[in-house]
Formats: sequence, C-alpha cells, structure tokens
Amino acid sequence: MAHQPDLFAPAAPAVEHQTPIPPGWADLPFFQDDWPRIAAALAQDPRPVLPAHERRFHALALTPPDSVRVVILGQDPYPTPGHAMGLAFSVAPDVRPLPKSLANIFREMKEDVGATLPNGDLSGWARQGVLLLNTHLSVPAGVIGGHAKLGWEKLTGQVLARVSRRPTAFVLWGRPAQAQGKHIAPGDHLLVESAHPSPLSASRGFFGSRPFSRVNDWLDARGDAPIDWGAPA
Repeated sequence: MAHQPDLFAPAAPAVEHQTPIPPGWADLPFFQDDWPRIAAALAQDPRPVLPAHERRFHALALTPPDSVRVVILGQDPYPTPGHAMGLAFSVAPDVRPLPKSLANIFREMKEDVGATLPNGDLSGWARQGVLLLNTHLSVPAGVIGGHAKLGWEKLTGQVLARVSRRPTAFVLWGRPAQAQGKHIAPGDHLLVESAHPSPLSASRGFFGSRPFSRVNDWLDARGDAPIDWGAPA
C-alpha cells in the first residue's frame, strides 16, 4: 500500500535562506558576511521564531534607501505570537488590545499632532519614508531578547550609516536605541531622543516629548512634505 501523507503532521520549519532580501539594501556587507550564519542559526532554533521568515526584512522592503526620511529605531520584535509583523512597534491590524508601548505612542501622537490610526498597523508610515527598524530582527516566541546575541546589530549599524549619508530625522527612544546612534554619520540630521514608550519609562520623558511635530517641523523647514501620521496602512 502506498504511503499516505500525514495530514496532521506539523508543517516543515521555514527555510531562512529563502527569506527575500530587499534589492535596495542587498549590497550591504551584512548580507554576504553575516546573514548566512544568522539564517543557519534561526533555521536550527527549535522554538517558533517571530516574525515569520518572509517578514524578516519587511521594514527594509517597505522603505528602500532612497525613500528614507525618518528612522524610528526599536529593539526586538514583539515576542507574542501574532503580533510581530516586521516593522518596529507595529502590529497586525487585528491585534487587540494593542501592546502597551504602542498604545503610549498613539497617546503621545494624539496629544502632539491630533492624529489617530484605526489599528496598530504602521505600514502607512513606512510607505511615506519612515523606516521602522528593529535593532534585532528576530525573537523566539515568548523570549524577550532571545536573539540579542546573534549579530543583528551589524545590519542595524550598516543601515544607519547608509541612510545618514543625507539629512535624516532619527527618533531614538530609550538607551538601547540611543546606543546605536554611534553609527549615524555626521550631517544635518534631526535627533529626537527620549525615554522609551514602555509603561516602565514613558512617564520619565516620553510623554510630552512631541516627536511627531518635531519631525514634521524639521521636514517643513527643509521644504519637504510632512509625515501624515494618521495615514492608514
């Protein structure tokens, strides 16, 4: 009797080497020097890895180098299954309740520029040139910082160095993000630094920091179009 496939067998793990690399960024040394090793480590991790492998470089895909006007730097993807979608601080449209950091971001945005969004998907920002980049682009489900030692910071540093070749607004919330500022090349940039929007620190300098209006004021002074922070995905 011919072997019948087990319809209830678990799906094969995602093959990390099939993760699409956005062409605009593919010449960064990271993708030749470091990505093969990291991809192998992710493929061998027995735990579910977030976000899904096809979303690993989603931030870079939505915002090519020549489109970047603003960088908002996060730390890890959300470790809760179903939340991480490859954009820093962003979640899938159906996620309720919102992660607390994102809820605090929306609170500050409403008080700063009066803008609101219908859900937690920040793709509308990314399509306007806001690079929503995490310092680490993967996390094991449920384990905050679980991939912090894989070497993702090399990609972060190279991306920041690339986009800072021309004037860019950098929004760095919290000390880990601010530590990455060493990769920003000198230039006519805007640096917006404050406490992280996490509930643990938002009241210690994030609330009232007005990052959204500060970015738009800087863009306007340069004759550039402001970001429509209320633009839906």
